Amino acid sequence: MNSCHLQHKAQVPGGVRWTSSCRLAPLLTASPVRALIDDKISIRGHFLPPRCPVTVCAQMQSDDGDLWEAFAHFNTNVNGTVNLTRDPSVGGSYLGCEPMGLLWGLQPAPWAREGLRLRKKKVETPYVMLMSLLKGHVSPSERPSTELAALTAERWYMAPGVRRIEIRQNGVVGTLFLPPGPGPFPAMLDLWGMGGGLVEYRSALFASRGYASFSLAYIGHKDLPGPQNRINVGDPYFKSAFKLLQDHPQVYPDRIGIIGLSFGVYLTLRLASHSDIKPSCLICINGPAGSTIKLADADGRTEQIENDQKYWTYDDQGNVSFRAVSLPVNLSPESKVKLEHLTCPLMYIVGEDDLSASSIENANLIEETLSAAGKSQLFTRLSYPGAGHLIEPPYTPNSRASLWSVKPQKLVTLWGGHLAPHAAAQEDSWKKILEFMETNLRH
Repeated sequence: MNSCHLQHKAQVPGGVRWTSSCRLAPLLTASPVRALIDDKISIRGHFLPPRCPVTVCAQMQSDDGDLWEAFAHFNTNVNGTVNLTRDPSVGGSYLGCEPMGLLWGLQPAPWAREGLRLRKKKVETPYVMLMSLLKGHVSPSERPSTELAALTAERWYMAPGVRRIEIRQNGVVGTLFLPPGPGPFPAMLDLWGMGGGLVEYRSALFASRGYASFSLAYIGHKDLPGPQNRINVGDPYFKSAFKLLQDHPQVYPDRIGIIGLSFGVYLTLRLASHSDIKPSCLICINGPAGSTIKLADADGRTEQIENDQKYWTYDDQGNVSFRAVSLPVNLSPESKVKLEHLTCPLMYIVGEDDLSASSIENANLIEETLSAAGKSQLFTRLSYPGAGHLIEPPYTPNSRASLWSVKPQKLVTLWGGHLAPHAAAQEDSWKKILEFMETNLRH
């Protein structure tokens, strides 16, 4: 509540001058309060006592209903304000001046289920962040604490006007996102890893930035041929998906790139090495240049993904690392992509603390092969110390480990990555991904 009163100060010609002595209620602001997930926001606390300890807390429910939270300790300045763009956190989820630390620092609440990973499942709705300003240096899990002010902010993957179109066509299963307007647009084919299903949020964000994007399912989806623990579609399936983009009336047929993460890197490289597929650029994030699973046929269908466990390793807690599975020496020779056939620019992104794939070794293999073929100019490497496997759009939290499977056995898999350096890698790589796409798909 505002505390105000008027004080009679002096008699002056023509009347009486009054002065106001107001102490305004504490206020927390965020600008903008509604933004895309890759937009920065400015968070500030106002009208606080000077040089006093406060905590700024962010809480959010995932689409599965799990609570994620982050908090940071600050000391107000002489004017009684705190500005997260300028002021360092002295404790909590992160340290130092990190304007977006409350967002990438989100972690499951202390009582949450084991092995959580934050992934947006319903891209038509935002993440709703509750931000609060608390008295003193406190931990939100140790409440009660005095809440001085609060606000809600929305974080979106889909910009207004982006269209989401479910595709079930000629056996191809995916979701197409189109930017606002008539087009035509440059486009991306979006391939994720062995986690399976249909992951839409990166494609939704690409469309929000002006690119048509087709997120493609290829394993572990109810609309694909079973069983769900192996890849039952081959090269013709991926070629059909690429051609579906090419034939779309709102897509430039000669301005299509492919992006892959993890096993999606192998699929990206395999598809681009075919002479009848002509992508304009490739983006590969932490993945192998050959199949990590035995192939059942020459078209790239696989055996069951749990069949070969000889290269799995475990930490002291029993968490599994798949890193050694994708060492080039361990990849089945017949599955290795003929990298010398690649004809378009390739950006490879390496998390140097990747515990799920041998990214450094595969990047080396790709670079050496292209160089030997006289194509070194096609290759760009981005390498990030302290970053793990799951390099995703920025200002989203990393999970160093998460639940991989419940059946036939409960498995928690290691991804690697430390919060602050991983966050820095996501921010920098996303900016460079968009610049790479701009150069190769718009010009």
